[in-house]
Amino acid sequence: MEATVLPPEPAAPATINSCPNCSHWLPDGTLACPDCHTLTYGQHLGVLAAEAQQLEAEQKWVEARDRWRSALKWLPQDTRQAASIQQHVTAIDQRLRADEDTKAKWTKRLGPFAPVGLFLLKAKSFIFLIFKLKFFLGIFSFFGLYWLIFGWKFALGFTVTIFIHEMGHYVAVKRRGLKADLPMFIPGMRAYVRWYSQGTSREDLAAISLAGPLFGLAAGLVCFAIYWQTHATLFLVLANVTAFLNLLNLIPILGLDGAQATLALSRMQRGMIAITCVVFFALTAGRDPMAYSDVNNHYILLIIAAGLGWRCFTNDAPEEPHSTSFIYFMSLILVLGLLLHLTPVVGLR
Repeated sequence: MEATVLPPEPAAPATINSCPNCSHWLPDGTLACPDCHTLTYGQHLGVLAAEAQQLEAEQKWVEARDRWRSALKWLPQDTRQAASIQQHVTAIDQRLRADEDTKAKWTKRLGPFAPVGLFLLKAKSFIFLIFKLKFFLGIFSFFGLYWLIFGWKFALGFTVTIFIHEMGHYVAVKRRGLKADLPMFIPGMRAYVRWYSQGTSREDLAAISLAGPLFGLAAGLVCFAIYWQTHATLFLVLANVTAFLNLLNLIPILGLDGAQATLALSRMQRGMIAITCVVFFALTAGRDPMAYSDVNNHYILLIIAAGLGWRCFTNDAPEEPHSTSFIYFMSLILVLGLLLHLTPVVGLR
């Protein structure tokens, strides 16, 4: 990482004897025009303010305070701009004193270990990098495992589609102003997004849960479109697997996405989706229900139907049904089911 080089403080501007606005003659040292009240050195003040704000963004508080103090020299003391900058300088001083107090407190508590503790207090970016590293290690391990089993091409496509699914959850959480960690990948098992849902409504919980299958559906459709254009079997397989796994996530049990989304559905809505799954299975499954390549994983629809049928009798249905969540859930099942139907992988066992 390159070090940031601080720009030198701008040189003092040449003496101005003519108001920049009304051209009124000004004696040496005049900071504001007595006629139109325009700041004589407004341009220089703008440069100082921009540099001070940049230094604050980089958390270089001492340098930023010095820039603001330099700006005060070019402002009449009785103006509101001068008062505002002085208040800002005071706030920076208080922040610096608080940092020094914290440093002194931890130095006293940690004794001989104080240098290590103070380093950790300043290492926020390093700790953030560790969390990033955890994400990268997880996703590369996930990719590596499937590379060993299926080859790098399928492993790469599969990892990307799973990542897109998880980013659906992440984006939905962030859009609602909630805290979320980057997706975590556990090779050979699962991937998930950890987030903090204090006070989240059933409707928001359903939207966040269904956002993963929605993004997954988009990934599957892209794979299907590539297959349609190129006839590359790899993308047919990826589209099929993506559709199946996202339908699997809609089973309303355990910690799957469907379990959380179902909390926003009334008993009647759950029953309607269950019946739709059964009808969809009957219309799309092959004539021989034991021919796996013909049915092509359509049994997942019956499992979703069974789960929703069971949830019709649990005591977690809301008092008021949420129509948007119902339409969202139903639409995902229908489109994912259609994608599964359109991507038969003959001979896959």
